[in-house]
Amino acid sequence: MHRQKLLTDWLSGLYPNQTFTIAPASADASFRRYFRATFADGSTRVVMDAPPQHEDCKPFLHVGKLFENAGTHVPHVYAQDLKQGFLLLSDLGNTTYLQGFPSGNPSQLYGDATDALIKIQLASKPNELPPYDEALLRRELNLFPEWYIAKHLGVTLNEKQQAKLEEVFKRILANNLAQPCVYVHRDYHSRNLMIVGDNNPGIIDFQDAVYGPITYDLASLFKDAYIKWEEEVIIDWLIRYWENARKAGLPVREDFGEFYRDYEMMGVQRHIKVLGIFARLYHRDGKDGYLKDMPLVMDYLRRACERYIDLKPLLVLLMELEIHAQKTGTSA
Repeated sequence: MHRQKLLTDWLSGLYPNQTFTIAPASADASFRRYFRATFADGSTRVVMDAPPQHEDCKPFLHVGKLFENAGTHVPHVYAQDLKQGFLLLSDLGNTTYLQGFPSGNPSQLYGDATDALIKIQLASKPNELPPYDEALLRRELNLFPEWYIAKHLGVTLNEKQQAKLEEVFKRILANNLAQPCVYVHRDYHSRNLMIVGDNNPGIIDFQDAVYGPITYDLASLFKDAYIKWEEEVIIDWLIRYWENARKAGLPVREDFGEFYRDYEMMGVQRHIKVLGIFARLYHRDGKDGYLKDMPLVMDYLRRACERYIDLKPLLVLLMELEIHAQKTGTSA
């Protein structure tokens, strides 16, 4: 409540002659919280509450500016108080892609999302964002043995299994690091894309953006942990992106089959990471809401491993882990 009072006082200082009400808008997996301020005339703004001892608003402001200058629809910043950790933002509404799919047109929505992604990628310049380099990609992969295998499943890998996992990690990294680099949102999926009337989609939660592999955001978008689409439908959407990206001059592979393999290998890196993160959110942070999303993420991972000989050792390990989980009654 202390933070909310500080926030209300700050907003009152910005709008001394106006009355408004404050209500929670959303929270995310970090310490950030969002409040919607509704003014007497019916207009709304969103206030980000990012306690400065836990969160740094500067990356959000920097990436937001880059994406806004690229012509995409991100929250516009009207006011900021970095000392207190408050930002006053434009309101992108409260309908995410995930919430809007049942009544919306998924093909149209995904077309809008890939068009916006192309704008972001075209604006890319080196040295503006942290590099999605080998150290970061590797750190993410290591979440899987630490949090998913050891902590969640309670399994200690033997030397042979460790060697096989390391072998596959090296193959994944070699592919990822060979891809052309662009701005990468890092969580470009149905919960972070808002349905808006103007310049759809509204894009949120981009503060962890980096400069890295061109297929990463596509893997986030189409191999979404929170909703599943048929593979032939996804391939249609991917081809649309690939054709438009080539026309726009982006450095995607000239052969769609090679591009698709890059996308698959990037998805494998992401899903290995996500399984580790979901396990960590549960075991370290007490957040069990992501456990129900693990089976879909594992399904994406296994399907990709079944398709590529380079990933065969990982497929074998996943099958061994599944047998162990069944024996012990652990949810894999």
